[in-house]
Amino acid sequence: MDSIAPFFAFLNKFIELEEDEFNQIIKPHIQLRRFRRKQIISQAGEVERYMNFIGEGLVRKYFGKEKEELITQISMEGHLIYSQESLNKQTPSHYCLQAIENTTLVSIEFSDLNSIFATNAKMERLGRLVATEITVLNERWQMMLMKMAPRERFLLFVERNHQLVQRVPQKLLASLLNIQPETFSRFKHLIKTSPGSHTEGETN
Repeated sequence: MDSIAPFFAFLNKFIELEEDEFNQIIKPHIQLRRFRRKQIISQAGEVERYMNFIGEGLVRKYFGKEKEELITQISMEGHLIYSQESLNKQTPSHYCLQAIENTTLVSIEFSDLNSIFATNAKMERLGRLVATEITVLNERWQMMLMKMAPRERFLLFVERNHQLVQRVPQKLLASLLNIQPETFSRFKHLIKTSPGSHTEGETN
């Protein structure tokens, strides 16, 4: 699977890039990194070195609290995943990244990102737009977790993320949504048995 083409398409959602621009300025800095299912991509306590775009597979982001693993993000093809604070400040990360499926990442190292953004005003603007999008998505997610009741969170997530519901183990999704596994199972059962319900569709 060509993972670089989807990354080019992803960047074009933020700013119109010519293929030559991409090939000359961005592509030389790309590293394709492959991880097996359950393989750790980056450890808590390490400085995040890469911005990662998922070309193929699934990745979870989590941190440890006592004996629990609390998941803050699960992403699939077409999305970015990395420790934002650790990468931007080059400080040790609080998070661990792990592949849920066999995964291919389109990765760019921190120093190379800075080189790309320093190339010209267009690249600098691209960096700002991507960073803004990440901030907005994180804020929306935190608002959903705080404002919505567990059932509301579940229903909205299922509506927007059918593929994740099909591909990700239920225990991991329950942690992501901050719902007890048995509650998640009950909600899922209700969805399946509701008239006209389904679990197929597009992800957000």
